[in-house]
Amino acid sequence: MTTSILDLGADRIAETGAEGDDLRLAEALRQGLECAYEELLSRFQQPVYNLALRLLGDATEAADVVQEVFLKVFRNIGSFRGHSTLKTWIYRITVNEAHNARRWFFRHRRREIELDTNPEDTRQWKEAIPDRRRSPYDVAVEREQHVMIEAALSRLNPIFREAVVLRDITGLSYEEIAEILNVSLGTVKSRILRGREALRDQLAGSLNLRPALRLVPKTAE
Repeated sequence: MTTSILDLGADRIAETGAEGDDLRLAEALRQGLECAYEELLSRFQQPVYNLALRLLGDATEAADVVQEVFLKVFRNIGSFRGHSTLKTWIYRITVNEAHNARRWFFRHRRREIELDTNPEDTRQWKEAIPDRRRSPYDVAVEREQHVMIEAALSRLNPIFREAVVLRDITGLSYEEIAEILNVSLGTVKSRILRGREALRDQLAGSLNLRPALRLVPKTAE
């Protein structure tokens, strides 16, 4: 008979809801159940990638971080005791690994010069799925706005960027962000405020330097 994660340890784990599910999943991972690994990846692989991508601004670096994150989750699941949610614990690992990747980049990769690589081609916007009912022009305008926002995010101070991404894109609470970043609640709110102001300034600068959008698509001659 196949063991269900939700049934595992039911006589020992009395918690209900998300907290109980986290503990059951952690216990299944500690026991090496294949269904637990599948559940973990199903729940967290894409969110971890999206978070790493926005913290680093590079798809290849983000993919490398995802691998490191789940290796550390598998190796250290024994230390998870449910004092925080599993999501918070994994996101904390993700932020730390993004810090490590950024430090490595500034020490090594900045010395490399890629003459035949177009920087615009290095980004992958996997999350954007165009609505086929919209016109190609509307899709192009929306995509341009999306690229502008992502580019503005990439120019923010990393400390402010991670706070803004965790709050405004990932949708975490102030308390969860404080736990992930290991800072006080006041520091979280301050970083988010300053990050939003810096993002607003970046976007304002982009709009001022950018040619005016053509309000009516050019017709074929």
